[in-house]
Amino acid sequence: MTGRRARVTIVLALCTACGLVAATGRADAQTAPIVVASKPFAESYLLAEAFAQVLESQGYAVDRRPGFASTELVFQALIRGDVDVYPEYTGTGLAAILGESAAGGSAEVFRRVSDAFLASWNVRWLPPLGFENTYAIAMRRAAADSLNLRTLTGLAEAAPELAAGFSPDFMGRADGLEGLAAEYAIEFRETHSLLQAVKYQALAEGAVDVIDAYSTDGAISRYDLTVLADDRGFFPPYDAAPLVSGDFYANRPEAVLALARMAGRIDVEAVRRANERIEVDGAAVGEAATSLLVDIGLAPGDREDAGDDSGRSARGEGRSILLALPAHMWIERADLGRQIARHLLLVLVSLGAAILVALPAGVALERRRSIAEAVIRTAGLLQTIPGIALLAFMIPVFGIGAAPAVVALFLYSLLPILRNTYTGIVEAAPDAVSAGRALGMTEVQLLTRIRMPLAAPVIMAGVRTAAVINVGTATLAAFIGAGGLGDPIVAGLALSDPVMILSGAVPAAVLAICGDWGLARAESLVAPPGVRS
Repeated sequence: MTGRRARVTIVLALCTACGLVAATGRADAQTAPIVVASKPFAESYLLAEAFAQVLESQGYAVDRRPGFASTELVFQALIRGDVDVYPEYTGTGLAAILGESAAGGSAEVFRRVSDAFLASWNVRWLPPLGFENTYAIAMRRAAADSLNLRTLTGLAEAAPELAAGFSPDFMGRADGLEGLAAEYAIEFRETHSLLQAVKYQALAEGAVDVIDAYSTDGAISRYDLTVLADDRGFFPPYDAAPLVSGDFYANRPEAVLALARMAGRIDVEAVRRANERIEVDGAAVGEAATSLLVDIGLAPGDREDAGDDSGRSARGEGRSILLALPAHMWIERADLGRQIARHLLLVLVSLGAAILVALPAGVALERRRSIAEAVIRTAGLLQTIPGIALLAFMIPVFGIGAAPAVVALFLYSLLPILRNTYTGIVEAAPDAVSAGRALGMTEVQLLTRIRMPLAAPVIMAGVRTAAVINVGTATLAAFIGAGGLGDPIVAGLALSDPVMILSGAVPAAVLAICGDWGLARAESLVAPPGVRS
């Protein structure tokens, strides 16, 4: 009987513990910051900031993760539960994610994506916001007038003489260049892959003749562009709506209702005015989002922080960049300090891990010279993978944020440290090594007393190279929500804001220079006195 009571007690205890764990998990789900993400273009920044302000006005803590590099990356993060909500477009969901045809009107497309996303990934589309932002093919007005181009059918005839510049996202989608070229039999003289903001500048400067745009872009009026009519109805409806993860929908119903209040309130004119405030007038994203919410009757109220001010700069103030940059950096000093600290964390952790792995590996390869070159070449192959691609490969395993960024930076750091360690030890004063052997020194003694001291400057040179590479590459971590000095760079590129770009690029350059200088000093200190002199 005693044994039975003991078993019952144990079972009850386990059940209680499981209940407490489940309750704790539910409590955490209720109190954790809501992660709001965006893609790297102005309207996505705007809508994500509007979502964040609406949620904050209802008392929710928000973690902003703006500027994901592509639809695939941010959607993958949503499926994993690393992101709770981001603004998406029904046509993008239909063609780019589901790979389906564009047949059907707005209601039909919304129904198709809603049913498919729920069944496949437990992802929910909230009701559309009230406006459509379709893809548009744009040209300089003077160029379009000179060729008498008004439609995409007309563009197909002139395309062999024209250069095009399209965003990477557009070039890789079924509802983008591939499908457009097939539908209209368009073949350009040359096609370039350009970032969202860069392509407008390239068009204005005549580097390209045709670009992809969005119908609500403020840049269309800013650059006085002509939008060619989609006379065959190729592009599907692109109704904007919040896209939320299944866990967020189930665990935060009040937050979902807060976002659903935006449904049907934002018309094309309202979002176009907000986009123009950002893209033409140089307003902060946070300010433009607040104005948009006021326009639609959802004013977030008076708050100390009116939202994310990524986007604040002196673009509209008529001052030179050199004068505007210090002022902008001073205004944003708190955010800049956090970005620098985050950047340093990514670099130091990844570099430290690479030293711990590559240095002993390089030492070990000295005794395994037959495989040394193969190992070093394998590490070299990692350098051939584009940074953003390597970060994307990490997301399915590590999610978004710091973890995949640290792993990617660690892999990039291996080659210079590994190669320099191996080369430094192998080539360290062969005469001294031979003399040591003649005196009866063991291999361990040769390594610790001759090879390593003489190789130390070469090894430190590899560490210096890895550190500089890491500081620069870490800016790409912003594309997967890892933060750091890449955040203002990515936002500045999206908003055509050189001041904002420099506010991230200049501190990154200073970090690289200071890091290289500090490691150069360390290199001189670790060198043996004879070598040092």
